[in-house]
Parts: sequence; C-alpha cells; structure tokens
Amino acid sequence: AYMANLVDGLDVASGGELSVALTTNTSPRDISFAGPGKQEWELEAAINAGITVNVESISEVQRLAKIAETTGNRANIAVRVNPSFELKTAGMKMGGRPSPFGIDAEQVPTVLDNIKSLDLNFRGFHIFSGSQNLREQAIIEALQKTVDLVIELSATADHAIEFVNLGGGLGIPYFPAEKPIDLRELGDSFETAVNRLESELSKPEIIMELGRYLVGEAGIYVCRVIDVKESRGKVFAICDGGLHHHLAASGNFGQVIRKNYPVCAVKRKEKCQEISIVGPLCTPLDLLANQINLSQLIPGDLVAVLQSGAYGKSASPARFLSHPECLEVLI
Repeated sequence: AYMANLVDGLDVASGGELSVALTTNTSPRDISFAGPGKQEWELEAAINAGITVNVESISEVQRLAKIAETTGNRANIAVRVNPSFELKTAGMKMGGRPSPFGIDAEQVPTVLDNIKSLDLNFRGFHIFSGSQNLREQAIIEALQKTVDLVIELSATADHAIEFVNLGGGLGIPYFPAEKPIDLRELGDSFETAVNRLESELSKPEIIMELGRYLVGEAGIYVCRVIDVKESRGKVFAICDGGLHHHLAASGNFGQVIRKNYPVCAVKRKEKCQEISIVGPLCTPLDLLANQINLSQLIPGDLVAVLQSGAYGKSASPARFLSHPECLEVLI
C-alpha cells in the first residue's frame, strides 16, 4: 500500500499478489498480471477485477476468451513478447532464447489475428528482455531494439496501442566493484525512445517495471548470532536466520559463482576478525557470508545483510525444516 502511493501502477505475478494489489488504491486499469502458468481461478479473478493480463501463450489467449464468455466480463489483455534479442550482461536473461516467458516475436502476428476474432480488449505489448543490469550501453541497445520491435508488431495489430511496457532491467550494485546505474547516461536514449513511440503509435502510455531498482537498496535483513565456533582454523557465526529467510544472499537464487552480499555487524567493535556467517539449517548451502572481515562477533550480536529489499522473504523457502519465519517491518 505504501509503494502504491509512489508509483503509477502495479504488476503482479500470481493470484495472491493480485489480491494484495487490489487492496491498494491503485485503479484496476493500472494493474497488470504477468507470468506463465496462470491458473483458471487466477485468470477469472483478473477478468472480474478488470485488470490487464499479459498473455504468455496462444493457449492462454484462448483460455481467457472462454472464461470471459462464461463470466460475461470482457478481458483486458496485452501480448507479452519474447524478443529475438537478449539484454546483454543481464543477471537474469528473459528474452532472445527459447523461453516460458512471452510469445515468440515471430508468432505474435498470428496471435494478434486470433485476438481479432475473439471478444478480447487488446491494449498493448509487454517486452521484458532481462533484469539486474548495471551496463548502461546494454540497456540502451536493448531499448532501441525493443522500440523497433514494438513499431514493427504494431503494424500487424488491428487496434490502437494503448500502452507499451518496456520491461525493466535496471539493476542495483550488490558486490565489490559494482557501480550504480548512471541515469543521466540513460536519459537521452529513453527520451528518444518515448518520443519515437509517441510519434509512431499515437502517444501510447509508456511503462517501465522498476521493482528491484526501487526497493532493493531499501531493505535490510537482520539476524542474531546464536553461537560462534572455530573449526580447523575457520571461524563461524551461527545465526537464527539463513537461506530459509534470504535465499538470494546465500547464493542459491541465480548466482553462478557465489559472492557475498554486503554484510555488517550492527554494533561495531574495534577488533575485527575473518568470519563466515551461517544459518541454523542442516545443509552447507546455508551460508550468508563466506570469510568476510567483520567486527568480532559474540552470541547475541546482530548481523545485517544489506541490499535485501528485493527477492528476500517472499523468494525464500520459509518452511525449510520448520524453523520460524522472519518478520517484515516497515520503518
């Protein structure tokens, strides 16, 4: 609800997230629903709420049309496109390859023909080619290709394009040597892209998804040291939280080579030590930080993992071994 007052719309990826979004003051017109494998009840809830469904396959289009006919409510849809290009150097690539996400660009004209024959309210296109990118030139290149693709596909649509969702991709720095995105370097390219889309497509609404960029650096995960032990020359701080609370920080959420998130001791002491921060789970994967220099820790101390506002609790296996779940507090 807090974020809803700061942004122009919300994108959800499940029926549960849709329920949360509908409790805010966001207009249903400004809520979209993306993601593969939407269930029948989720599609029906989306249609009944009047939000826009970003369709990921031709069969999903057909399912929506059938549900809309049954409920008597017209479905608002946008076509999510799997482009032939990728967002280079992205942390997670979501385009330019065989993918469960979106409809292959070469198939979109056929899908648009199907939509014409069905009683569906086609609103626009959604193209999300990748996320967590810190290279301005890669983002600019993907943006230019996205605009070209949208204009090309729009020529095959039988309706005015109400909006174009350009996806996201803007990353935040997690690891040493990473630098924040320079928005000034991106500004001119985005202005050119917006002007071109407005000129070619009669001023559609332009949307960007900035979830991680907006909330990632705002979140901090805090756990408490339960025990400190030495094993064959290596010191471990064993905490009451771990990968079941923060899977991404453990390196098990998309990292190819594990790196430490920025970690600090909440109460800093003059004396420092090299230490590894682990959780209470019976698996060697439960590692929040490997051999980092921190203030000397003792049981009862608090350890903070920074850059934790995105893909934290909700992306973690909270029920692992039935340990207590973590709390979320807005300050």
